Amino acid sequence: MESKTIELVQDSFSKVAPIAATAATIFYNRLFELDPALKKLFPTDNTEAMEGQGNKLMTMLASCVAGLNNLDKLIPVLENLGRNHVGYHVEASHYDTVGTALIDTLTIGLEDAFTPEVKEAWIEVYTTMANVMKSAAYNEVV
Repeated sequence: MESKTIELVQDSFSKVAPIAATAATIFYNRLFELDPALKKLFPTDNTEAMEGQGNKLMTMLASCVAGLNNLDKLIPVLENLGRNHVGYHVEASHYDTVGTALIDTLTIGLEDAFTPEVKEAWIEVYTTMANVMKSAAYNEVV
């Protein structure tokens, strides 16, 4: 992964961090809009639990974005995360929906700062992370 890609993702995520709770809400609203069946994987009937889920999402995303500078350490974390998500009934196809929801969330949250170059960087980073997770979870070659 090129250093410019990492820099674009890290710089743009620094603008998301201050609005993490709002970004998480946007993300889950968009995710469930894209695939309402995914609601069954989350505690959607419990506001406090969903806020906690959103916090976990943003914390994990922040850790992954920070870890882009050291992929040798990040890859085993992503592999473990992918394997763990199988236990939550996450299917390989869900990763595409999550990716779309993430890009849509960044589009809304970053507004004009989500330039085409930043978008492409995020797509590359998310695709790489998702492929590592799916490969570990489903023993797929991606």
